Amino acid sequence: MSSYVHTDIQDTIGYITLIRGDSLNALNLPTAQELGEVLLRWSSDDAVRSIIITGTGKAFSAGDDIKGALAHPNSPAAAFHELATFVHLYIVEIRRMRKPVIAAINGIAAGGGFALALACDFRVMTTSARLKQGFTSNALCIDGGTSFTLPRLVGFARAFEIAAFDEPISSEQALAWGLVTKVVDDANLLDAATQMAQTLTNKSLHTFGWAKELVNDTFDTPLERQLEKERQGLVSCVTHPDGKEGIQAFLEKRKPPFRS
Repeated sequence: MSSYVHTDIQDTIGYITLIRGDSLNALNLPTAQELGEVLLRWSSDDAVRSIIITGTGKAFSAGDDIKGALAHPNSPAAAFHELATFVHLYIVEIRRMRKPVIAAINGIAAGGGFALALACDFRVMTTSARLKQGFTSNALCIDGGTSFTLPRLVGFARAFEIAAFDEPISSEQALAWGLVTKVVDDANLLDAATQMAQTLTNKSLHTFGWAKELVNDTFDTPLERQLEKERQGLVSCVTHPDGKEGIQAFLEKRKPPFRS
């Protein structure tokens, strides 16, 4: 059994739990490697239609393993270079995966844990949990895609405020700023995340994949190219079995059963 990541599949939902509770689920190299391997494997596994990532104990993840980096045989710089390489691989996998990925934020999500949560498609957070950018207060550079995801979630001005001042963000503030999708009581976190995953997996994953790709690329694509990608997506969806079923169900005024 892994000492870093626990995985489980229930009713087409894949659950990933960070299990370094004694270190607040700090992200070390083995954790980043295992997380990336699971995401890569499930990305192409038809038995998994959505993924929920959470932590054990008091934290979602307190961020990068600073103590481990200081103990690296070469240097802390070498440690962070290696860690960032694997962290960036799973961040890209989450953003490019044509399946829903939900962060179930059970406690503090700081630094690399904050980055991991922001990379997910949706975030469910407990009322007692807190978010913290974390990097800049320790004189470190923002990492884990935070400089990419944060402005897209809250806008440039708010993102730079979070980067510069690095104040803890309560669940209430996170919801108001659009950093999280939903806030629930602590005891209801996994149920709420599971319900969200079930709602999404009852829809067409083919259509979800196109929506995710289009929204991902919109800030970096000229209008004409984005319109062409929309047209390609529309044609792909219309000719897909889910699209055909969706159109027929609309005409017959019934709920469509999707298979993709």
